[in-house]
Amino acid sequence: MAGRECYHCKQWVEDGEAHDCWTTTETALTADLSEDLRDAWERLRETAAEFGDQRIYASHNSIMFSRTSCYFFVRPKKRFLEVCVFLGRPLKAPQVRRSDPSSKSKFANIIQLRHRDEVEAPITDWLREAYGYSDPHGGASPGAPHNAPRRSAKSSASRARKTKRTSRPKRAKRH
Repeated sequence: MAGRECYHCKQWVEDGEAHDCWTTTETALTADLSEDLRDAWERLRETAAEFGDQRIYASHNSIMFSRTSCYFFVRPKKRFLEVCVFLGRPLKAPQVRRSDPSSKSKFANIIQLRHRDEVEAPITDWLREAYGYSDPHGGASPGAPHNAPRRSAKSSASRARKTKRTSRPKRAKRH
């Protein structure tokens, strides 16, 4: 029979056959995990689910945790779980592989988990902070630090000088 190979999942699809390899589930993403990684995943999911109302869903190669927007996601890999936590600040700790700005106000903090015992403080604290930071009502959850950007006195003084300069009439140029 005639058909084609899906460029994404490499599965053979017969002509006229419906194929949707983008329909991903948590079960499909975590099916091939080792016992240690599966235990770490289950503990991570249970911990996050206890924070409160949220949506947990699979998307492409990740499992997303969101309120109004995603506050963290997990990419199951062969040897570790890659966890990306969105906070208003970059994290500096041995557990954090890297921190990249993801928007004007958020940083994507990448963490690798290999065992259930790693799903504890400070990682659980960062997840709770991210949950509070993503609060749709704008308030941080109790216990989460307020991370509003602060302006320095120097930048405030500089803005004041610029304002004064623009309010004065310009001088005529001398030749």
